[in-house]
Amino acid sequence: MLKTIEAGALRVAYEERGSPAGSPVVLLHGFPYDVRAYDEVAPLLVTNGFRVITPYLRGYGPTRFLSDGTPRSGQQAALAHDLLALMDALSIREAVLGGYDWGGRAACVVAALWPARARALVTVNGYNVHDIAGSVRPQAPEDEHRMWYQYYFHGERGRAGLEQNRRELCKLLWRLWSPNWRFDQATYERTAPSFDNPDFVSVVIHSYRHRFGLAPGDPALEDTERRLALRPPITVPAIALDGDGDGVARAGVARDHAKHFKASYERRVIPLVGHNLPQEAPREFAQAVIDVFRR
Repeated sequence: MLKTIEAGALRVAYEERGSPAGSPVVLLHGFPYDVRAYDEVAPLLVTNGFRVITPYLRGYGPTRFLSDGTPRSGQQAALAHDLLALMDALSIREAVLGGYDWGGRAACVVAALWPARARALVTVNGYNVHDIAGSVRPQAPEDEHRMWYQYYFHGERGRAGLEQNRRELCKLLWRLWSPNWRFDQATYERTAPSFDNPDFVSVVIHSYRHRFGLAPGDPALEDTERRLALRPPITVPAIALDGDGDGVARAGVARDHAKHFKASYERRVIPLVGHNLPQEAPREFAQAVIDVFRR
């Protein structure tokens, strides 16, 4: 059921399933996806007694900024503060946090900086916190070419391209990032309207410029970004998932991420699965939530 609530800088649109008395789980989507990624995960968790909340991130779907004066920031600190504000608005003291891509980043940041709010963590691609200072260091060519879309967004041609061709471009990314996932047009069309949000382009462009130090962040979030620059460890129980068929974030890149986790930690690699892991492997994602909650 779709609901809305004022939380921090946003009027957040979210879906909630399960009993209000269930153990809360907040599941966060990435770019360019939306809450439909959890359509098969949520029922599996509800049958195991969880209360499942899946919000549309800033710039997606029906979620809206409350003020025209709020910076349309896509930086990691903004996503984390949005998550905290939503939990506060819903009177959720702590929850299992799960996510991938942008959503996984928000979950990791909250787990690292505010561990009392995270009972446990399920993160796709491991320690999903940007090292902005380190973004100037070249990566292996095999990884550099996968990030062509980020470099495209660094220029105004990329902004115009996303504005003009948002549905075509996002569908291309789905195909490139999940080469083994045979989604049909109807599946894509259930998510694509989320990209029509009036702030989608601005938030996306800022996200991919800020993480490379090419755009200033929201001044109100600078203290959080300074703390993240220290690469804080995650001290709550965590399970990291990697899709072996991920076309943008190679599963092998996260092998050394265990050093960032200081509590119970396990990494699971799922064969053939691509970047949109919860939608491609809902049973494996739901099982990770159940397992990490029990720890």
